[in-house]
Amino acid sequence: MEYKIADIIQQYDIILFDAICVICNGWAKFLIKYDKSSKFKLVSAQSPLGEDILKHYAMSTEYYTTMIVVKGGQLYTESSALLKVMQHLGLPFSLMNIGYLIPRFIRDFLYNRVALNRYQLFGTTDHCLLPSANNKHHFLEHVLRDI
Repeated sequence: MEYKIADIIQQYDIILFDAICVICNGWAKFLIKYDKSSKFKLVSAQSPLGEDILKHYAMSTEYYTTMIVVKGGQLYTESSALLKVMQHLGLPFSLMNIGYLIPRFIRDFLYNRVALNRYQLFGTTDHCLLPSANNKHHFLEHVLRDI
């Protein structure tokens, strides 16, 4: 598949997730269920496309410490990434915008306590979330293949 990362990150709102993390897979399933318009496209951080996006933003391709959201080419990480997604899912999820009232360093501290210990707290999985006929429009790789 031939693609230019600079074009993709401008054209799509993207969420990179750690495919072996149980909580991250749960997050992806949550998005498939509640992102009714498929606004955000999911990409496994371990996939070639995910690694290319990480490299574009000069982020590690071996150690994933945060959820990554790219919206309009702008990179969001940690608590800001979570809040950015929630505000676009509509009610009741957009009520989490109140989280912006908490200073970012406090939000990120709390976010990182969970993120940096996610494997110990929730475990890992050998079963990556796979696109199905019903949800493949949520996965960026499938959207790019269908173009």
